[in-house]
This record gives sequence, C-alpha cells and structure tokens, in this order.
Amino acid sequence: MTGPGRRLTQQDIAKMAGVSQTTVSLVLNKRGDAEARIAPETRERVLRVIRETGYVADPVARRLADGRNRILGVFTYEAVFPAESADFYYPFLVGIEECAEEIGCDLLLFTSARAASGARRQIFNEESRVRLADGCVLLGRTVDRDDLARLLAEGIPFVSVGRRDDAGGPVPYVGADYPPAVRALVERAVALGHRRLAYVGAGTGGESRADRLRGFYEGVAANGAEGRHLPPEAPLEDLVAAGVTAVFVEEYADCVALAGAAKERGMEIPRDLSILTLGAFTQVDTDFTGFRIPRREMGRRAVQLLVGVLESGGTPQELLPCELVAGSTLAPASGM
Repeated sequence: MTGPGRRLTQQDIAKMAGVSQTTVSLVLNKRGDAEARIAPETRERVLRVIRETGYVADPVARRLADGRNRILGVFTYEAVFPAESADFYYPFLVGIEECAEEIGCDLLLFTSARAASGARRQIFNEESRVRLADGCVLLGRTVDRDDLARLLAEGIPFVSVGRRDDAGGPVPYVGADYPPAVRALVERAVALGHRRLAYVGAGTGGESRADRLRGFYEGVAANGAEGRHLPPEAPLEDLVAAGVTAVFVEEYADCVALAGAAKERGMEIPRDLSILTLGAFTQVDTDFTGFRIPRREMGRRAVQLLVGVLESGGTPQELLPCELVAGSTLAPASGM
C-alpha cells in the first residue's frame, strides 16, 4: 500500500502484480523484443493492475533512453554511513533515494575509493567503477576540482550537489542559494539595532563558504552596518572587545561552542550577544536563529537534473532558496 498523497511507482505496481520491476518497465515501454519473452498472462496481469490503480508512468522516467542500466551512482567524498537522521548527509540521501525510486532507477553507492593518509576520497583510481552507472551524483562539502575536470573531459554524466566553480568548463550542479539568506539575516539584525556585526568562519575552502561570506558583506554594505570577518578559533574576548553585538557563524558546531563560551563568561544569549547560524543544524537545547539548507530537495533535484543530462545533455545549474528560521538567539541590541 502507498501512503496518502504518495505517487505510485513502478515498484508498487510490480508488488501488486507479483512481478519484477523490470517486467513492469518492459510492459510500459512496449519493447517488442522484450515483450516477446513475457508470458501473455503476466503482461495482462500487469496491465490490469495499471488500469485498476490509474497508474501513470513518471514522464521523467519514461524519458530515460533505452539501453541504459537504469543505475545512478552516488559518490561521496566523506563517509556517510551509517547515516542518522541528525547527520549532515542524511537528508541529501533521503531525497536522492526518493526520487530514484519514483523514476524506477537503482542507486549504486561508490565506496571502494578509500581515503588514504587523511586525504579525501578520489573518484578516479585503480579501483574506480564510476562507469558502471549511467551517471553519478556527487556529494561532498568540497569536491575535488581535478575530478570535476576529468568527468567533464571524459563526458561522464554527473551532477554535483552544491554550487561548483568552473573546472575547465561549466559544472552541472544544484546548490543552496546562500547569499540572499545571509543578507536577509543581516537585515533582520540591523533592524533590531545591531550595528557591529561579525562573521565567524573560514569564508574560504569551498564555494558554499565563500557564498555565505559574500552574502554577509553584501548585507552589511546594503544596511549601513559595520562588519568584520574572524576565524572560527577567534576567542569570545575578541568579539567583546570589538563591541560586536551580533555574530554570524559559518559552522553549527562553532555556534554551540560560542554559546557555551558566552555562558561560562556569564553572558546571556541573546540579551548580551545574538548568535545566528549559517549552516545545517540539528535539534539541540538552543533554538538558534538562522536558516535551513534545503538538503532533501537538493538531493531530489540532483537526480532529476541527472536524468535530464542523460536524456538530452546540457549543463544544468540551479540554486534552491534556504528557509529562514526565526529561532530564539536574535534579540534587539543592548540598549535598544
């Protein structure tokens, strides 16, 4: 049975008809050579279930070219399993799996590309099996530029989750639109009387970090505030000495650490210091103000875009909006 509102899939039809998903796909695609191998009663049973349920094949799935394996690869630059609901990668994987199921494709997780001596995994090595899949979704906070360049050069279909800069050619991706979200948070802080703001984080080392820092400076300039950039290891004393009243923190773990340091100092959040998070976060005791990255939606969209690349080529590039979270760690500046 399917849940309320969930679209029927080929897998659902296969279960109801007591056949394999491949059989359902062959019946739907009306391939003469393949249908000749399907018993007439089996074919009629599949068609009867389709009629009774009102099933309509997903047009994206039907666009996939014949002759492919219907296998989509997922390559991760960091280990992602076992994945828990609180894990950074979990929503991405959920979205990828949901969409792959809907279009009747299997997923192949590439795990043989082991990291060595602390280095990130590499797609291309002596054990690489990336070409087993029709195309690949890339996951990683930072994706190796040489890998991207080789994928482009060799014409291997892929879509990266996360905005990627040019790698000898435009890179297909779906990412989060960080700058507008950060600018909106800066505007909210300034509206509450905050004039001295700080961005705490690397601000480099990946497109997502650079995008967030850029959004911070754009917001500061647009709202007539004073902004400074401090590294994640900057002590709380530096912020206090600079008269900073609102801190925009790149990594969620640093948000938690900063809030802890403020508490030890006897400061109250947000009365004495407002803290805003600019990254993915999980539910903890502190309900931080910030935004949520549309990770599940990005996973789903990556699969949809990859199907489009397989069907007609191209270099899709999309950014999805982040959802602002009101939270409880932004308050009017002291003295307002």
